[in-house]
Amino acid sequence: MTQDHFEKLEKMYLSGRCNDLYQPEINVSKGEAEISFQIQESFFHAAGAVHGSVLFKALDDAAYFAANSMEKRFFMVTASFTTYFLRPVNKGRLTAKGQVVNRGKTQLIAESVVYDERGKEVARGNGVFVASTTPLSPDVGYA
Repeated sequence: MTQDHFEKLEKMYLSGRCNDLYQPEINVSKGEAEISFQIQESFFHAAGAVHGSVLFKALDDAAYFAANSMEKRFFMVTASFTTYFLRPVNKGRLTAKGQVVNRGKTQLIAESVVYDERGKEVARGNGVFVASTTPLSPDVGYA
């Protein structure tokens, strides 16, 4: 894998319209990805902490881009993902770190952890990722 591939994946991630809300930063390297963003009150559920959907997105995105860093031709898809919420958080910056832990013939398994700005674990998860039939191309923001 090349640095060019990693940079194109970063651009692809940032081109996703769902990221307009989160304003994330991303760094992709071989088998790894790190995503960080500032917590906003608009992420809160009624009890005043970050909603689990925000944490799931961070976990899935970090694991997904770690997996897609290992695939040069096709857009990956999440086949399954298990999430564990460990503690509430309502301020500061969150960082999700994803890492490929197994690569088979047709699937990759990646794990990810979300940390608060003090380095404490907030959530963790793992997923199975497979290549789709959609090529990595400018059509999906891979440019």
